[in-house]
Order: sequence, then structure tokens, then C-alpha cells
Amino acid sequence: MKDTVQIPWEDRPTGSKDVMWRYTQNPIIGRYSIPSSNSIFNSAVVPFGDGFAGVFRCDNKAVQMNIFVGFSKDGMKWDIEHEPIVMQAGNTEMIDSDYKYDPRVTFIEDRYWITWCNGYHGPTIGIAYTFDFKEFFQCENAFLPFNRNGVLFPEKINGKYCMLSRPSDNGHTPFGDIYLSYSPDMKYWGEHRCVMKVSPFEQSAWQCTKIGAGSVPIKTKEGWLMFYHGVINTCNGFRYSMGAALLDLEQPDKVLFRSKPYLLAPAEPYELAGDVPNVVFPCAAVNDHEKVTVYYGAADTVVGVAFGYIQEIIDHVKANSL
Repeated sequence: MKDTVQIPWEDRPTGSKDVMWRYTQNPIIGRYSIPSSNSIFNSAVVPFGDGFAGVFRCDNKAVQMNIFVGFSKDGMKWDIEHEPIVMQAGNTEMIDSDYKYDPRVTFIEDRYWITWCNGYHGPTIGIAYTFDFKEFFQCENAFLPFNRNGVLFPEKINGKYCMLSRPSDNGHTPFGDIYLSYSPDMKYWGEHRCVMKVSPFEQSAWQCTKIGAGSVPIKTKEGWLMFYHGVINTCNGFRYSMGAALLDLEQPDKVLFRSKPYLLAPAEPYELAGDVPNVVFPCAAVNDHEKVTVYYGAADTVVGVAFGYIQEIIDHVKANSL
């Protein structure tokens, strides 16, 4: 049974009219929070027990990319294990991995599923499950290389598992649209559908180069609320910002509304400066059906948190849709 806890929260600053606002004590996780780390960012959080569990991207001081488990009572102060997750064989004996990064986590039916960008002759989507965040079972990769930003829906849709992803290339991909795929068994994937493409530069430039699914979609009465990142290629390189979209509940490849203005963009020092400057990259969102707390990677270096009211975000997206 999925656990229910009080989500981390800080009220909107006095006088602010922002739809989403940052935690005043950001970043919540620094780059050196475990002894081996060069940076900790782009990480996934879910309610677990009487607190929270997380799967964190930690690049070490050799800049090897891997995922680590962590636990927290309040969702803000984290105890991250010092060694990376060790996988056991799940629905396959083939659990090769040259690297692991940018995880997402969601609870479906009886277990927690983790997806990440898995190194297998290039980036693809790795899948694993756990019941207790102690033992982890790796499954078949979902797709051929090259792919990133694999994000599962938190329940089956029309009797099938459903995953968002962004086909890519082997490098710093200068393109990217969001696609959707189905699986009957979390092993074989098909029925691929295009969900969202980049926007025309003239209409919404912050998302004109590439887009990718961010946190696990949130089910609302008006549709699946999906936070996503959008990228513009500026004269100073890529700039990553966050928007939101509403997808149809029964046909999630159908976009009902989509952000024209971003919800959050690099502005604070920890978002502007780091290993990769100018990045706000959402990877997780916890909610209590009224409020939502979004965890995001900042400048590919640290973890930040932002807050908002779900209905306000939906109303804003509908009123300012691309």
C-alpha cells in the first residue's frame, strides 16, 4: 500500500504573485553531501513509510555517474547512502550498465519502480523495482539507444504500463520531443506515440530546442499534470527551464494544455552557476492533492525545491497555453 505523509511545504512569500516559488533555504542537498560526490542533482523522491525515500544522481570525483538511495523524515534533510545502488537480476539476466543518471521513481500497484538513463552502448532507459529501497531488481532496458528522460505514469492506463521518453542521440542532444510507449509486462515496449514537440521559437523560445518529461505525472480531475523541462540554445549554451502540461487521462498522448510561459527558470545563483550553468531540471513531485512540491536539479550540481498549488498551476497553464 502506498504511504501517505505530510509533504514538505513553505508558504508563498508575502507579496509574491508567482505561480511557483522556491524554498528559501535552497539548495536542500549540496554537491558534497556524501564523501565521494562531485555533485548531487536530478533526483527522485517518493513518500515511503513515515517519511520519504529517494534515488539520487551522484557523480563522483572521477565524474562517474551513478544512482544512490537516500531517506528523509521531512523530505528536506536527507541521509544519502555512501555507496551506489547494487542491482540484482529482475526480469532479465542482462543488467549491464556503463552509467546511471537522472532517475525517476513511482509506486505502481505493489512496488516502487525506478527509471533512469542507463548506459548500454549509449544512453537508453533502464528500469528496476524495489519493495523496500534495500534490494533493487533491474529489468530489461525499455528502448534501444539513444533515449533519455524515461518517466512512468503512476498507474496502468487501459491495462498497460505507460512511459514517457525523449529519443535522443549519444551526446548533448540538440533536439528532442516527448514520446509515449506502452508495455503489458514492463519488459516489452511498443505502441509508440508522439506527445509533444518543441515549440516554434517565435511562440515560446524557452522550449524551442528540446523538451523532456520531468516528474511522474499527477492525476487530477482535469488530466495528467506533467512537469517538464524545455531548452533554448542561447549564445551562452543550453538554458533549461520548467513548464507544465495537462494530458488526457485516457489518451495521454493527447495534450490538452501546455505552458507558453515557463513556471520556473534559472535565476538564483545556484541555478546560474555550477558544473552546467543555467539549469532548472525537474525530476520529482510529491503532492497532497492540493499542494505540490517539485524537486529539481540546479546547474547539474545541487538539488532545489519549489512549491505551488495544483489548481493554480492548472488554471495558469490553461489560461496561458501554447
